[in-house]
Amino acid sequence: MVLEAWYMDDSEEDQRKEHRLEPNQSVSLQQLQQLGVFYWKLNADIYETDPELQKIRSDQGYSYMDIINIHKDTLPNYEEKLKMFFEEHLHLDDEIRYVLDGQGYFDVRDKDDRWIRIAVRKGDLITLPAGIYHRFTLDHTDYIKAMRLFVGEPVWKAYNRPADDMEVRHQYQAFLQGC
Repeated sequence: MVLEAWYMDDSEEDQRKEHRLEPNQSVSLQQLQQLGVFYWKLNADIYETDPELQKIRSDQGYSYMDIINIHKDTLPNYEEKLKMFFEEHLHLDDEIRYVLDGQGYFDVRDKDDRWIRIAVRKGDLITLPAGIYHRFTLDHTDYIKAMRLFVGEPVWKAYNRPADDMEVRHQYQAFLQGC
């Protein structure tokens, strides 16, 4: 299955629901790429030895890796962490996630500040560019196991919106203007 993305409704209902507009407004991979969001589909069953993953890591300079299990039985301060992940924020570095099991949603803002929901599932590797406003939530399964990748040492700092005066945000907005 190819990555699926769509424009979100404005409902305040459970964040783990799909929140599709009626009628649905799909977003293509090309549209996501214009926002700086990139995607690969890999075989998560062989992630430890996958030559395709190794090539991507080498080509992109992803030198650091760890694995996070997001589930109420495995993640300390589970409810607090979910609330933190769902706060709209940006980072100084790209956010790179490879789903090894389970599923969830990354929400990103488009050029017009509208929310796009990206469903990520086992085998999906996604990169969100530095400076893009985004958030993450689980879906109804309440579980995801993901590899977190970084160029160099990991930086865990998130900057909640508003962060429009930050240089990384200015750089991202300049990137959008060039598209």
